[in-house]
Amino acid sequence: MTKQERAARTRHALVRAAAETFERCGYVQAKLADISAGAGVSQGALHFHFESKAALAATVESSAGVSLRREAWVSQRAGMNALQRLTNTTHALASKLRLDVVARAGYKLSLEAPHGPGPTLPQEWQICVRQLMEESAQEGLLVKGADPAEVADTVVAATTGFELLGRESPDSFSDTALTAFWRLILPCVAHPAALAVLEPGGAQVRTLKAPVA
Repeated sequence: MTKQERAARTRHALVRAAAETFERCGYVQAKLADISAGAGVSQGALHFHFESKAALAATVESSAGVSLRREAWVSQRAGMNALQRLTNTTHALASKLRLDVVARAGYKLSLEAPHGPGPTLPQEWQICVRQLMEESAQEGLLVKGADPAEVADTVVAATTGFELLGRESPDSFSDTALTAFWRLILPCVAHPAALAVLEPGGAQVRTLKAPVA
């Protein structure tokens, strides 16, 4: 293994250990000694890669953003209507948050104590939902009288609630829970012709290579 490979492996281990510690203790209570121990390296090695706890938190947030955006991208396909793309994206992001501690910790940090520049991850999600709902309206997928902004706000509020509940009860953020939500809301907002082809459990997509972030 080359020196560069060892450095990359150490950095990866530190980011994962930081995510686990932030998730378990919260940012304020997290200790660098616990993070270095979790990664199996000395505190000197930690400081070689990261100058502070804030720098580690910013990297966890950034890594979470990259992985969550990639999941959102690969959950969609050309020709899929905007409502199905939104439904698919909620399932893909929920799965990533359930299974990936870095994504989970980074999203939580971004929500509670953001360390990176620009929009937080929850703000990015709100922008994404609003954009897809506007596209749904433009594609004629919504019933008459449905306000895309109001529907988007409802979806954001519900999915944010699922994420918060899922921290204590994983079943609250499961595919089953999300599918039940979409089965409830889609008949209220989707035009009957669109509803006939929508899959609340998420449509299958072929595996695609995501663009490099």
